[in-house]
Amino acid sequence: MSKVEEFQADLEELKKLESVAVRKRVKEALSIEIRKIETFLKDLHGTSSTGTEVKANATRPQYCTVKIQNYAWDQSDKFVKLYVTLPNVQSLPSEQVKTNFLEKSVELQVVGLENKIQVLTIKNLTYPIKPQESYHKVKNDTVTVFLKKDSTKHWPYVTEIEKKVKDSRTPKYDEDTSDPGKSLMNLMKQMYDDGDDEMKRTIAKAWTEAREKQSGEMDL
Repeated sequence: MSKVEEFQADLEELKKLESVAVRKRVKEALSIEIRKIETFLKDLHGTSSTGTEVKANATRPQYCTVKIQNYAWDQSDKFVKLYVTLPNVQSLPSEQVKTNFLEKSVELQVVGLENKIQVLTIKNLTYPIKPQESYHKVKNDTVTVFLKKDSTKHWPYVTEIEKKVKDSRTPKYDEDTSDPGKSLMNLMKQMYDDGDDEMKRTIAKAWTEAREKQSGEMDL
């Protein structure tokens, strides 16, 4: 079996799995994989009418796939906007910059820039979006992805996992304890452990001043 035939067989099986999948996350994951294989097949050297691989143009570049790790974002009442910086992206044909939207995920593919396929995949968005009304724009050195909000609700984060990580780091004061002093100490300790250098210096200074004050009162 040729390379093209193997990928086509994978593609057909993924489509069958997608048609019977019930779980939303499973369907989204399968859809993303289907798009990746379809894009890869288009970018192969070529296929004959029977689907078998033909000889490639020797001058056609070979692309490696890399993940886009960084982006900026902001929002309005209608859209969450993702800003991806890619120098000279405006020089690519429009069909080489693609986006795929699902209710809780988005994927951006930029094909051919610096002989790479650059991919930004974001899953588990904080809130649902409207895929059919989402889109992207290419400007100088930047791709802006517009995620159409399903509601005007404010997004504190882009993804659910960011919210969970932030919440897990937020210091919590235990109001139910029988020893308020101990709760305050635990809160200060957590803030010190999780804080930056400036936070550590501030807490250490406050702690030292409190101990000195307490010591002075005991000497009276």
